[in-house]
Amino acid sequence: MDSGTEVTGGGWSRRRFVGVMAGAAAVVAVPAPAAPPEEARAAPRATTSTPAKSPARPRPLYLGTYTSVDGGGTGIGLAAYDPATGAITGTGTLTGVSDPSYLAVHPNGRTLYAVNEHTDGSVTAVRLADRRILGSRSTGGAGPCHLSVHPTGSWLLSANYTSGSVAVHPIDATGALGERTALVTHSSPAPGPGQQGPHAHQFVTSPDGGHVLAVDLGTDTVYSYRLDLTKGTLTEVSQAHTKPGAGPRHLTFHPGGRYAYLADEVDDTVAVCGYDPDSGRLTIGAPQSTGSEPGTTNYPAQILVTANGAYAYLANRGDNTLARYAVEADGARLRLLDTVPVHGDFPRQIAFSPDGGLLFAANQRSGTVSVFTVDARTGELRLAGEPFASPVAVCALPL
Repeated sequence: MDSGTEVTGGGWSRRRFVGVMAGAAAVVAVPAPAAPPEEARAAPRATTSTPAKSPARPRPLYLGTYTSVDGGGTGIGLAAYDPATGAITGTGTLTGVSDPSYLAVHPNGRTLYAVNEHTDGSVTAVRLADRRILGSRSTGGAGPCHLSVHPTGSWLLSANYTSGSVAVHPIDATGALGERTALVTHSSPAPGPGQQGPHAHQFVTSPDGGHVLAVDLGTDTVYSYRLDLTKGTLTEVSQAHTKPGAGPRHLTFHPGGRYAYLADEVDDTVAVCGYDPDSGRLTIGAPQSTGSEPGTTNYPAQILVTANGAYAYLANRGDNTLARYAVEADGARLRLLDTVPVHGDFPRQIAFSPDGGLLFAANQRSGTVSVFTVDARTGELRLAGEPFASPVAVCALPL
């Protein structure tokens, strides 16, 4: 659940143990629904015949998992999806990458990056053209759970959950990773209620590219850093604090660049944040409802915003729903509209397809990926066929 309680027997962090324990049984494969044909292409001139229809070209989908748990995967899952219907077809597994619990792609689309969520954490680069593993580099910490690529394509940012630190690695022209250029442990402020130390959960770049922000569940803090784009070093410029015990997990920016939205895992809330691009300072607003049912034990996970900035979606683990918000006042306000069942158990991560027409939810405990169509006008979500079986599904990355 990523709730920040420390370590269970055998050295497992509680974030892995709770999420996996109910989903350790082997997953029964669910056949993907057949893909209907694409809409007819326009005829070059008027005709009385019906234009021929052809199926939409499948797009790649990469799936993260844990390889070190019962019922887990054996590497990065490989699949394809129909961009019109959301139907998923499994195509195999890329082995040789252990515990790839979070995935990201280079801006040029040629290289895939995965965390290796071990005690001795590392990050791995994979060239997509031939699926060749380009090597791994140490993150300098334990339990890396998130990574992202700086928009320049020159730096990989990663967050070590267990040790509460963030790291930077250079990316060369081939997509391979160089030796780490920065490692910062969140030593201040002191851990929040119920926490024994810092727990860095996310490391992302602001929309303007001027700052990188680290969300730490253990210290109830979002740290803003200036990244030196020549040296790859980090300089802290500000801290934003939630209320004690909120347990911030995931931040996403409104496309306007002046607001962001923060999911607080431990106290089951979300908050609108103001953001100043010049200083990198984040200002966290009042907590709001996640839409979870009263009395339900719920841990909000990932929050997304549509490219046009009109709607936001939150994955609720425990309540097992996706909350839909209207984004109002140019990004300054979230208004909860409704929730829909995720049709899976413990949705740990969600992602849009590149065109924004589909939303993918990786359900850790049920070992499934649910796909929803996104109504561009209303933001409503509709399940697109039966969920796809994927062992201990903790990340779905559609390209």
